[in-house]
Parts: sequence; C-alpha cells; structure tokens
Amino acid sequence: MTNPNQCSNLYDEKEILGDCLCSQKQITAAYNTYAGECVNPQLRNTFLNILNEEHGIQACIFSGLNSKGWYVPEQAEQQKIQTTWNKLNQG
Repeated sequence: MTNPNQCSNLYDEKEILGDCLCSQKQITAAYNTYAGECVNPQLRNTFLNILNEEHGIQACIFSGLNSKGWYVPEQAEQQKIQTTWNKLNQG
C-alpha cells in the first residue's frame, strides 16, 4: 500500500482542486436529478438542502481555482448574451 504522504507529493494543488471541482460538478448533477425525481416531499427537501450545500462547496473550490488563475472561464461576448436574452424572453 502506498504511503498517503507520498500520494500528496504526486499531485500539485492545481490538479487536486481541479479534480475536486470536477467531482463537485458530478455530485451536484446527481443531487439535482434526485431532487427533481423524488416523490416524497420531505426527502425532496432533504435533497435540495444537500444540493445547496454541495453548490456552496463547488463555488468555494471554483473561487480558489479562479483566484489563482488556474480556472478562468471564457467571457461571453455582449452580443451573444443579448441574443440569448432575447430568445429566452420571446416565449
């Protein structure tokens, strides 16, 4: 078995946080599905509470990556934003 201290030397902070963010995206997607398809109202509320907590964790990880310049989403062009906004408001 590998020593846990040796494992931490294999990955740098950026890789670990990137993996954490990817995991959080999968976790929130799963809880969103569970909450949306839950028949029991009490259980649905529990899933929604967990989902909210998981989104908080995801936001924290994202902020850490973003603040160090390791994960910088591409900014949308203003024209694309306006076009999408117009399409959504036509309904």
